[in-house]
Amino acid sequence: MTTQFTTEDAYLFAEGTHCDLGTKLGAHVGPDGTYFAVWAPNARAVSVTGEFNDWNPKAHPLASDPSGVWRGMVPTAKAGDRYKYFVGTGKTGQWKADPFGFHHEVPPETASVVWPLDYDWDDAAWMKSRGRRQRADQPMSVYEVHLGSWKRAPDGNWLSYREIAPLLAEYCVELGFTHVELLPVMEHPFFGSWGYQTTGYFAPSSRFGTPQDFKFLVDTLHQAGIGVILDWVPSHFPEDAHGLATFDGTKLFEHADPRQGFHPDWKSAIYNYGRNEVRSFLISSAMFWIDEYHVDGLRVDAVASMLYLDYSRAEGEWIPNVHGGRENLEAIQFLRELNVTLYGRHPDIVVIAEESTAWPLVSRPVFAGGLGFGMKWDMGWMHDTLRYLAHDPVHRKFHHHDLTFRAMYQFTENFMVPLSHDEVVHGKGSLYGRMPGDDWQKRANVRLLFAHQWASPGKKLLFMGCEFAQPREWAHDEELTWPLLGDAGHAGIQKLVGELNRMMTSHAALHATDFDPDGFRWMCVDDADRSITAFARKHGKQTVLCIFNNTPVLWSDVWIAVPKHGAWREILNTDDVRFGGSGAGHFGEQWSRKRPVRGQTHSITVDLPPLGALFLANGR
Repeated sequence: MTTQFTTEDAYLFAEGTHCDLGTKLGAHVGPDGTYFAVWAPNARAVSVTGEFNDWNPKAHPLASDPSGVWRGMVPTAKAGDRYKYFVGTGKTGQWKADPFGFHHEVPPETASVVWPLDYDWDDAAWMKSRGRRQRADQPMSVYEVHLGSWKRAPDGNWLSYREIAPLLAEYCVELGFTHVELLPVMEHPFFGSWGYQTTGYFAPSSRFGTPQDFKFLVDTLHQAGIGVILDWVPSHFPEDAHGLATFDGTKLFEHADPRQGFHPDWKSAIYNYGRNEVRSFLISSAMFWIDEYHVDGLRVDAVASMLYLDYSRAEGEWIPNVHGGRENLEAIQFLRELNVTLYGRHPDIVVIAEESTAWPLVSRPVFAGGLGFGMKWDMGWMHDTLRYLAHDPVHRKFHHHDLTFRAMYQFTENFMVPLSHDEVVHGKGSLYGRMPGDDWQKRANVRLLFAHQWASPGKKLLFMGCEFAQPREWAHDEELTWPLLGDAGHAGIQKLVGELNRMMTSHAALHATDFDPDGFRWMCVDDADRSITAFARKHGKQTVLCIFNNTPVLWSDVWIAVPKHGAWREILNTDDVRFGGSGAGHFGEQWSRKRPVRGQTHSITVDLPPLGALFLANGR
């Protein structure tokens, strides 16, 4: 692999179509030393300093070319050496970490580290099968993880990538998750940002080890059959002095006007998506994680903040586009280019948008006018369902529409159904904590919530700790409260999550038509007085009937319509004693009877367990 930045590279970079800058810029170790290259078009001079020259800005000046890239070879620089660029601006200069650095010092230190990326992968079987595993008709259940607080060492320190790897792989296999989604692992100076204030767009955080250690984590998960999705943040970046902000003395990566270049919510800089080189930088970062680290997908953070020029801004605090509107036309073009480029090279990956508005066609192809994402988070489902279940059950009949409204739009996008870290932070408490009732009812409501989630069309995502109903809010500075699994109720909820995953995976009706309206039909949508809902999921000759009792009352002999005549057998009951339930409502198997209910010719009778859900299957 050549690391020389050629005239062709310069052309593609300036055009905004270079997607492999990680192989061209940064620090690259070779037989004759280390080659350095950095983009700083408005600097009057740039030199590389480090342990190899006693941090002397005059020792190794770099030469520039018309593209604004400064480069040079340092024979004495070797792997493991710390370095920074001294960027001459006006009469002075500033010390900057490498925007394309592969490794950095452990924060709060801020230097980059010369580091080769050699690694012998053992995930060939996974990589060969990835396209099949990640098709839209395949099951996907994602376990969202913050590496610094999932588990920790006995002394409270972080576990390394290599220490976490076998533990996380074993846990995901045990609970039946198909994928892990990691909160941003890209280098970030402030641990409390959870990685969302990124400075190192080409480097996994050194808090947990080296780039090879992170590759080992991905490799281990792949060998266990677990896919890896990374949270990626192209929407903004922090203004730390060593980072991207005013990199060459000018607003290089960010907009100069604060009405476009400063994010009022996160007090951070916003990328200038209209600058071709910035688009090349970001697309190259995304491609680098897929190419170099074998990751299977990206979840793109805060897409809504990119799409709207007036996002979190009052009148007069934003600049309309050329048509006078609030749509960020440059960001729209960037997102389309991003998805076309990523899927063009890797059609077997998945790119997911966290987009919280009603922006149309987010997960539709660019050629059809869409943004080109593979999936979009369904924030509406999350808000409506949590709001509904937070009501005392006696009042839920007045909010029945919160459960039924989603069906009006659930196939307008390829949706992922998330219960993410955002729902258990910033004073929101925990899923367990926002449920009404005594301890038993809280647990039953959490089980009911998960039943709604796994039954709903769309791929699934659950944040760590929620799978055993951790009562406290998530804290990034401490590990999850694993001792809770000594309690039968919390352990039962964890067991239920595993069974939901296995049920979803083994029944095509619960995953193959996640994005297909022909695979969904209401069986009971209007029983608000008893807070009962039911719908059927269908694929081929198999149908799964999902029935929900959203009250703590045991409803006996309830007639439920079925979409076809035949034998219906119980495949899951969330009130099973194994999960901490009361054991009510077990169904066994029953043949439907010719009794019309809600427009269907056949129906069955069921006893609906309190705050419980039944899953019944017909066909195979």
